[in-house]
Amino acid sequence: MSDQTEYRQHRFQAPPGATEILLVRHGESAPHREGEDFPLVGGQGDPPLAPEGREEAERVGARLALERIDAIYVTTLRRTAETAAPLARLTGLVPRVEPDLREVHLGDWEGGIYRKRVVEGHPDAMRMMREERWDAIPGGEMAEDFEARVRAGIERVAIAHPDGRVAVFTHGGVVGEIIRQVAKSRAFAFIGADNGSISQIVVMKDRWIIRRFNDTAHLSPTFSLVSEPLT
Repeated sequence: MSDQTEYRQHRFQAPPGATEILLVRHGESAPHREGEDFPLVGGQGDPPLAPEGREEAERVGARLALERIDAIYVTTLRRTAETAAPLARLTGLVPRVEPDLREVHLGDWEGGIYRKRVVEGHPDAMRMMREERWDAIPGGEMAEDFEARVRAGIERVAIAHPDGRVAVFTHGGVVGEIIRQVAKSRAFAFIGADNGSISQIVVMKDRWIIRRFNDTAHLSPTFSLVSEPLT
């Protein structure tokens, strides 16, 4: 029998004081119809969940209810609160609101118009994708402003929950921006998260790390075939 010391591989464990944040993109929201713009909240489109989105919310809630969750956060937009509702019901946790994790502001294309302009191949939509800047949209949020407020929102959540595990129900653009910041990637490299998907970061005092992106194991395969970049 060998008396040599063995050094095994070990599973990741968050270090003391770190915060694990599960970033859940809201379920699919209601479709936009010509001439029927979504109501606005704080100048941003506020559609409810579609029936498909409600099913995604139930599946997310059932999965995360099996894990340790210390707090639930939502944004000012109803689709995140509606997606978080099943998990809140199953855990008894009351969702908190973090306004800075609301979706990127789409300027003149709020209310659902963004979706139409992208499908049409509007020149500004093409420039937005080519230059990877939201402010290519008329009146769109400056990339630098979006970056700063999203980071501030995550920092507040992390400071409030050292050694905690938090579920943050947010938006596709926000998930993409957070993962981009951690990965130090191109601006739009991660904007394709599926509705109802789970991504995960660990926030430490001196650095953030990515643990997963766009986890859809709890969803029916058909839910992941088509996704919208935002809203």
